[in-house]
Amino acid sequence: MSSRMVAVRAGLQRGWIEFRQSTTNGQDLWSVMFFPIISLVVMFLLRHNTVPGTGFSLGSQSIPGILGMNVVLNGMVALALSLTMDREDGTLLRAKATPNGMIGYLTGKVLSRTGTAVVGLLIPLIPALFLFDGLELGGVSSWVTLVWVLALGLVALLPIGAVLGSVFNTAQGMGFVTLPIMMLMGVSGVFYPISAFPEWLQWLAQVFPLYWLGLGLRSAMLPETLAATEVGESWRHLETIGVLGLWAIAGLLLAPVVLRRMARRESGSAVAVRRQKAMQRTM
Repeated sequence: MSSRMVAVRAGLQRGWIEFRQSTTNGQDLWSVMFFPIISLVVMFLLRHNTVPGTGFSLGSQSIPGILGMNVVLNGMVALALSLTMDREDGTLLRAKATPNGMIGYLTGKVLSRTGTAVVGLLIPLIPALFLFDGLELGGVSSWVTLVWVLALGLVALLPIGAVLGSVFNTAQGMGFVTLPIMMLMGVSGVFYPISAFPEWLQWLAQVFPLYWLGLGLRSAMLPETLAATEVGESWRHLETIGVLGLWAIAGLLLAPVVLRRMARRESGSAVAVRRQKAMQRTM
């Protein structure tokens, strides 16, 4: 077995251990569930409101977008935060010092964040099926659509998280990214159909993968008649594959370059400086 394969195998084992720890730790589970729980409560209170032009519940229509938002938070954002924290405490430097350690490190991180994102989608989905009327996941085609949209969405989002985690030196620096991401969620159809937004805002939302992830999840979970409320009055599966695929290709090409550059800059002195700054912030 080659040294790279050994590193990948070690990374898979590490990823499984991190995933198991995160799903058995109360604090980690709460961080995964906080936003979807709050969002489900809000949408449940709004369940008697309807999507414009239909009699369908606005709360039910928003559930797929909320689940997509959770994938973004537990996949892309969590991976970025994990990378910055590991740079700050020296974990990344130790991985760099190990032969093929970066390969194993990234394999483990991607596996653990993928597993957490999937769990973060499935856990709120179960109560949502009982609390909200109109959700349709009884057919095989619905589950097939759910799986391929989720898989393609993760491939598109995780490289972005790796790039963000490489650009910012500290977890506090990621705070500058969190606000724009939250604003993007607001205009990406998570809580309200973007067809009701101004045209320029619709175009802006369609540039980013969150809208297409939410659209794909809506196509899997909502009745076919709800497609009329979307831009283009259809679920646009081909466009979903195209846009998410372009983001995935761009991310997979860019992330290795940025990660290699970040790893070359890692040193004991850089870690010491970050630790000193962290101690000053704590004080």
